[in-house]
Amino acid sequence: MANPPVCRIMDYGKFRYEEAQKAKESRKKSTNVSVKEVKFKPKIGRGDFDTKVRRIDQFIHEGHKVKVTMQFRGREMAHPELGSKILDDVLGVVGDFVKVETQARLEGRNMSMVLSPDKKALEPPKAPKADGVASSADQPPPSSQPVSPNGAAPQAPVDAPVEAPAKVLAAPDPVPTMAAEPVVATPVSGSEPG
Repeated sequence: MANPPVCRIMDYGKFRYEEAQKAKESRKKSTNVSVKEVKFKPKIGRGDFDTKVRRIDQFIHEGHKVKVTMQFRGREMAHPELGSKILDDVLGVVGDFVKVETQARLEGRNMSMVLSPDKKALEPPKAPKADGVASSADQPPPSSQPVSPNGAAPQAPVDAPVEAPAKVLAAPDPVPTMAAEPVVATPVSGSEPG
């Protein structure tokens, strides 16, 4: 220990402000992972299934864990294999980007599994770039016209025939409809006031 001890005279308000800024910055850098839940039923339709799977995919790409729950009602409990088939279908669709954290298991009337994002699969692959070699992204797209050796686009010969524009066919007339004749109300005998 130094003699006399090393100390610094400082503004305590400034010190507290800087500490608060450091804490705020560290909170900003940390990710807040929450568990989202998506519920299915055994009799789910194809469109609803696709919509819920899209939501699962969105949650996974945002970095959240997803609890996929299959709810059984009434006599659906007699066939838990239908629920596990639907959970397997969900896993088949989003399986590239997830790891199964908890396998599907039956808990009362619900069957659930927990999926978490697979960080390695979500990261885009990085291609190494060699010096002096231009990648396809750096090169301009090829033009649709051929280029002559001097760099100019070739001209059509002067005495080449000129093609006539294609004829535009008019839409056929709509099918004529029969006009309904006006209905005339005639009084029924015996109902005339007299």
